[in-house]
Amino acid sequence: MQLNKKHFAWIKFGVVSALYIMWVIWLGNFWFLLGLPVIFDIYVSRKVNWTFWKKREGKNSTLVEWLDALIFAVIAVTFINIFFFQNYKIPTGSMEKSLLIGDHLFVSKLTYGPKLPNTPISFPFAHNTMPLTSNVKSYVEWVQWSYRRLAGFKEVENNDIVVFNFPEGDTVILGMQDQSYYNVIIQYANELAENRLFQGRSRSETEEYITRARRYIHENFTVTSRPVDKRDNYIKRCVAIPGDTLEIVSGEIFINGKPFDEGNEKIQYQHIVRTDGTPLNKRALENMGINRNEIMSYSSTEYFIPLTRSNAETLSGFPNVLSINKWENRKGNFSPYVFPHNPEYPWNEDFFGPLVIPAKNETVQLDSVNISKYSRIIEAYEGNELSVTNGEIYINGRQADYYTFQMDYYFMVGDNRHNSLDSRYWGFVPHDHIVGSPVFIWLSLDQNRSGLGRIRWNRLFSGIE
Repeated sequence: MQLNKKHFAWIKFGVVSALYIMWVIWLGNFWFLLGLPVIFDIYVSRKVNWTFWKKREGKNSTLVEWLDALIFAVIAVTFINIFFFQNYKIPTGSMEKSLLIGDHLFVSKLTYGPKLPNTPISFPFAHNTMPLTSNVKSYVEWVQWSYRRLAGFKEVENNDIVVFNFPEGDTVILGMQDQSYYNVIIQYANELAENRLFQGRSRSETEEYITRARRYIHENFTVTSRPVDKRDNYIKRCVAIPGDTLEIVSGEIFINGKPFDEGNEKIQYQHIVRTDGTPLNKRALENMGINRNEIMSYSSTEYFIPLTRSNAETLSGFPNVLSINKWENRKGNFSPYVFPHNPEYPWNEDFFGPLVIPAKNETVQLDSVNISKYSRIIEAYEGNELSVTNGEIYINGRQADYYTFQMDYYFMVGDNRHNSLDSRYWGFVPHDHIVGSPVFIWLSLDQNRSGLGRIRWNRLFSGIE
């Protein structure tokens, strides 16, 4: 029996309908089943010309054919980017040596489950600003959807490399988008406090400096806000999951009292390298995978270089190298730019914690000191009103001694430990900020080279650890 055109139409309708029904079940919104009559009409009854920009019968012009192909490509790629995967380019060296600047990653949305967009109306393929602009939003905010994530293959686990929306990207200083708005405020407030002490005047309350710093930034720069799904994408290694206790000692991470970095030879720290006065061979350093842009020379005999353990051992064998010492901040040296930005917790990037990672439905006792660890969770991530008056904590207008978390949280750190803006500086990553998991590198370009020499052939289609 030969299949005619009508039979093929019914077969196409059956296949497309089956795929569409599976997608609706996955989506969990059965109102979309109302789309089945549309599919039936497209393939079988053909009463309505759903592609109204072109003729059903007869030849269309070349322009119309190109327009049709463009519309299909935009719809298809947008659908794939939302539900399945998207491209991500490594812009900084925070994950070296695991990932390099110029690596293009295939990021799976299916690993942890794709989340539906909070801002569904936006310009295609533009993340948060319009092409060829630096401050024109690529989306409209008068249509907002609440957070919802579809089923994925797994939950985020320790040691996963994760792509996520930058938690402190809700507020952005245009022109300084590579910096955290909140850290800029803290740094400027700290400068104001130091200037006051330098002038021989007594130090005021910290909140006064924060207020003055915020006012200065808003008066002198353009500041904008962004919904969760339009915040910049970051990529880091998840070192701690909900319920874990994290501590950093001499730069080494411990989770629940056990070393985390054992066996990972790609972790690197800043080292002070001293030579006999002859310069280091930069070609030899490049062959070791050391990014020339991260080599800082303070004199003819002293360099500041991020090195893995094996790189440090190799470099120590250079005839002109006299010594190599790992740099680290001192224990107890409070760094105001480090989370939770409170001198009651005198932490820095190398001596941090212990800190328990919040878990959904877990309840913690609150006080005037530890509120600095949870204030952003309570206000920014979980949408409550928070105030502290005379040491008393008020949530949504009611005095509160306890708080129960509504989401899971994670602690993300870069493998390039002294050159990574990560959770040590801005705290926890909420579950609703998780985007996906990188699967493999499909392209890698070296920004320091040109032509075909830019391509790192040995990294193409390589896995990620």
